Amino acid sequence: MTESAESRWTHAGHGRPESAEPPPTTTAIAVGMQLPAGFIAIAEDAELGPAITTSMARVERVLREAISNSDPLADATSRHLMEAGGKRIRPLLTILASHLGDPDRAAVLQAAAVVELTHLATLYHDDVMDSAPYRRGAPTAHEVWGNTVAILAGDLIFARASILVSDLGGRALAIQARTFERLCLGQLHETVGPSEGEDPLQHYISVLSDKTGSLIAASGQFGVIFSGAPAEFEDVLVDYGEKVGVAFQLADDVIDVTGGKVTSGKIAGTDLREGVPTLPVLLLRRAAADGDASARRVLALVDADLSGDDALAAAVAAISAHPVTDQSWAVAREWADAAKAALEPLPEGVVKESLAAFADAVVERQA
Repeated sequence: MTESAESRWTHAGHGRPESAEPPPTTTAIAVGMQLPAGFIAIAEDAELGPAITTSMARVERVLREAISNSDPLADATSRHLMEAGGKRIRPLLTILASHLGDPDRAAVLQAAAVVELTHLATLYHDDVMDSAPYRRGAPTAHEVWGNTVAILAGDLIFARASILVSDLGGRALAIQARTFERLCLGQLHETVGPSEGEDPLQHYISVLSDKTGSLIAASGQFGVIFSGAPAEFEDVLVDYGEKVGVAFQLADDVIDVTGGKVTSGKIAGTDLREGVPTLPVLLLRRAAADGDASARRVLALVDADLSGDDALAAAVAAISAHPVTDQSWAVAREWADAAKAALEPLPEGVVKESLAAFADAVVERQA
């Protein structure tokens, strides 16, 4: 007799009664500890810091309520990644942007939960497509329950996000739908690769903008809309979100292929092993095509069989030592600088300072 998925989940120590919630102080500390250093300006502000912390704890409760399900398997699978933690960058941006208006409006919390649920759902699907064994330091859903259940769990979370966003009105629903479309197109374009004659670098940036920038942009946009902030701030947050999202993902990709400190359970060089095109590799191929002998030597390691850990480590070390790594960081910083420049129309204050500092932090981190 085989052990049920629900039983395996509970035996692994992840079971939680449907009504259980972490104490607000625990939630606040957990969220705060995982926030990128760029948001430290929030914590240092005597008024905004506590307000953000309180709002994020409330968002956490909304998230748990939204994904709870009377069906034990649906409940366990839906909670899987949320229980594993995460930085909660997207809802944080919604909450932070809401302080440009009235952050106490109930719709702000609901919108913040929508963007995080949407993000969580994409992770379930991404992990299946990438055959990723770990996410946030825990076994991925498909490793526990199999691909079909993991995909359906992602679909279920998408459905819950849709229920929440439908309560926010037609404008929110349209933004969510367009964002969802871009998320799907980004994944599709990454999967099939650039078309004939298309610049691989431009294709890559386009994929990052769709897969990461679009939802981060929507996060800030929701914060402006549902707080009643001045309408002219909406385009500012959209532009900022697109650019900072690309910078964030560029940094992630460089960290992966250069063996930076990894805290998520993901092995350094996973993208290399999976053959996922990232900026350092694309720059390496361009340099090799232009006659750079050192790039050709590194490329030979990158294009070799990387199924063994020693081969993967050698490729990671080689690409880390090559100038394309510094070039990649420079590109990421350019996007971060562009994101900061987009904030110029916002009023001076801790909200603007925190957004600018976050743009810097995403390219200064090591994980």
